[in-house]
Amino acid sequence: MIKLSTACVKQPDMKDAVLMPYYDNSDPRYFDKGKKFDKGKKKMADTKKKPAKKKAVTKVIKKPPNLPIKSVQHDLFREFLSNDPEEVSNTVELWERIPKYFLSPEEQKKLRGSNGLAQPYVYSYVLRDKNGAPLPFKVKIQPALIEQPDGNHIAFFPTSAEEIIEEVLKKIFTEQNLGIHDVRNAESWVRFSYGMINKELRKNHCSKTHQQIKHSLEIMSKCIITAYEDDEEIYTGAILQDYCSVDRKKYLDDSKALHVARLPVFISHAVNTLQYRQFNYKRMMRLKSALSREILRRMINRFIQASLIKTYHFRFSTIQEETPYLRAVKQSKNREKIISALTELVKEGAIYSYELEKSKEGNKISDIKYVLSPTQEFCSEQKASNARANIIEDKAKLEGLGIVDKSKTGRQSTGQ
Repeated sequence: MIKLSTACVKQPDMKDAVLMPYYDNSDPRYFDKGKKFDKGKKKMADTKKKPAKKKAVTKVIKKPPNLPIKSVQHDLFREFLSNDPEEVSNTVELWERIPKYFLSPEEQKKLRGSNGLAQPYVYSYVLRDKNGAPLPFKVKIQPALIEQPDGNHIAFFPTSAEEIIEEVLKKIFTEQNLGIHDVRNAESWVRFSYGMINKELRKNHCSKTHQQIKHSLEIMSKCIITAYEDDEEIYTGAILQDYCSVDRKKYLDDSKALHVARLPVFISHAVNTLQYRQFNYKRMMRLKSALSREILRRMINRFIQASLIKTYHFRFSTIQEETPYLRAVKQSKNREKIISALTELVKEGAIYSYELEKSKEGNKISDIKYVLSPTQEFCSEQKASNARANIIEDKAKLEGLGIVDKSKTGRQSTGQ
């Protein structure tokens, strides 16, 4: 696993992640300091306790820099090696390995109470270091409370719909004048409109209405993701932080007005340290299954030296330990999900074929090894990604930038 130090991602001030007013009871100004008596009378301390007065403090949302920032790191993040730059984007494994988009609408209905609210959902999983040793992780997702037309609020967790919107925003971030990267503060901002998002979605045959896009953005800016490594909190924040939206009136007054949001610090850290990888964005957007996208991301980040004479493999037990997509009670259902995902990857040209090697204990299947043969197209994409990585690394060295030694991450493998 690519290691990210706690200092890079921990955000100790929870208030920065919650987009709502809060009451500050710690300020001594809000407490009664003693009763004043009429003029001429001796003042004395008031021994009768009075309830503290709560003063609402308006949450101040951080705004992006007013002036453009020249950033070599952002320029490198935007630089692709492809005949058609619109077909490629960047995968950021540091961020994408945190499970966020796995609760289906049906599951969310079961988690809500009669009042429409829901408790945070906690999911535990295991990742492995470069030596294969298990590392316990946990993620807690606090749902977003979205106001309904009747004035009531309903809790929503992020779903695969929001996952697709995130991919679109990362793509928009690579476009000139729409992405801002502050190297010193490790902050990445993206400017966008509903129309820009829908344009990207239409390109990939998954168009949404403006209301659906607005709903997804609201969930992404109001839900809180907290990640733990071995029970130690390493990150807390919204998927989209400091989101400043543009309402219809403001847009009609100024058609150039754009929404703006700050991307997670994991992405900013990856931009600063070149910990990202080029991939076929168009194919990823076409995939309907979240498990298909998960398997493809593993191939992109781990099957680096892909070729027609090599195969990539993973085990059923590994996918079940490390991802939230195989949570059916019956293992046969989970196995069917993997076959369905692999079938989709064949259809979309990522893998040519796959084989199953079953391990049994008696008549019972104890584990399955899936062996994937890549297509020529995927191999070519990986070679282009490797060449691009070398190019930007050489440019970074010329600029004197600090980069991560990827040979120590243990990702150049053909399995898991």
